[in-house]
Formats: sequence, structure tokens, C-alpha cells
Amino acid sequence: MLFIAEIGLNHNGNFDLCFEMIKQAKYAGADVAKFQLGWRDGPDEINRLDLQRLEKLKEWCGYFEIEFMSSIITHEAFELIRKVNPKRYKVASRTLKDYPDLAGAIVAEGKETIVSLGMWEGDTLPFDSPNVKYLWCKSCYPAEPKDLVGLPKDFTGSPYWGYSDHSIGIETALLAVARGAQCIEKHFTLDKSSVVIRDHALSSTPGEFAMMVNIGRDIAKKLALGV
Repeated sequence: MLFIAEIGLNHNGNFDLCFEMIKQAKYAGADVAKFQLGWRDGPDEINRLDLQRLEKLKEWCGYFEIEFMSSIITHEAFELIRKVNPKRYKVASRTLKDYPDLAGAIVAEGKETIVSLGMWEGDTLPFDSPNVKYLWCKSCYPAEPKDLVGLPKDFTGSPYWGYSDHSIGIETALLAVARGAQCIEKHFTLDKSSVVIRDHALSSTPGEFAMMVNIGRDIAKKLALGV
């Protein structure tokens, strides 16, 4: 099982808060701390990440022994993230929809690439490449139960490796684990009451994330034993 804590923009523009969020994500059992690169990143916007800050994020992740990852939103973001050489790439649903050529270039590099399909409307999967792993997703914020119709009944018999969750609570993520998902991506926050951006309300606190990880890993072990 791989658990990704999607910190995204939940630092609210306070870059120093990222250190604490990475630490709390690690303590909550996350394998990966993920940010977003190329979204709301203008000079006066809350997610201004230059090379120096990316290197610092990767350094902090290394200190806490958690993998650094970033969603790639734009061509400029791709050129920037390559300079810090992450273990793997993440293609956001928005990138796949708005910049399909960019998504193709990322995949073509050959590094393991996780692709969310929350905005994908094609009849077939966008890439047939061994280095691509797909996450089932619905780009609704938050995703209500009616939006989740279609969640695979059996991930192991589907083209989806895992699930990127935008629902409130951890129940749907655990349902996906019980259905064989090998990766869960869930938004992560230190303050669900924050209204700076909409993601806080559908995010998990460190305590909720830890509960999801502990229960999820136990479910996955039982599935592996054929329970």
C-alpha cells in the first residue's frame, strides 16, 4: 500500500508551515508528501514555488524520511520539477485535460508516472505505457456519494492502481482499499476550518489520516492472506 498525503495548497501560502505539514504527514503514516506545482503560482499568489523552495521541500522530506512528490500542472512546472529529480512524477487531472501534450511528454520520459483521471472523458485510457499507474478519481470538491458511482468494485481486475479521494471523511478511501486499491491519495490539512482554499474541508487531519493508514494497511494485509 502507498499512502499519499496531498498537502497541495493547504499551507495557505505560509511556506514555513510546509515543514510542520511534512512532519505531521510522516507521523500519520504517509509514504509520500505531495505538493502542486504550476497552480495559483503567480508572483502574488499563495503557491509561489521556485527552485529554491522546491529544493527545500525535498530536503525537508528527506529529513523526515518521506518521499517528496509534486503534481505537474504546466510546462513550466515540468521544467522546474526535473531540476530536483523526484523519484516519480504525478500528472494531475487538470494537466491531462488542459495540456495533453505535456502529459505525454512527462510519460515519455520513462520515469514512473501516476496519473489521476478525475477529468478524463475519453473512451480509452490516455496512455498504454508500463511506467504509468492510474488513479480512479472524480474532480468534485467535495465528491458526494452520487459522484462516486463507478468506483471500481475490484481494483485488481481494473486498469486502476489506486484511488485519489476528494470525498469528506476516510470511509470511501477505505472502501477502495477493501476493493483492492494499492494506492490512496488523500488531501491533508492541519486545520479543516480554514477557508483560504476549498480543499481544507475535504481534507483529513493528521489523526484522521493515521486512522485511515492503520485500518487500510490492516485491510490490505488481510486481503493478501485471502481473508
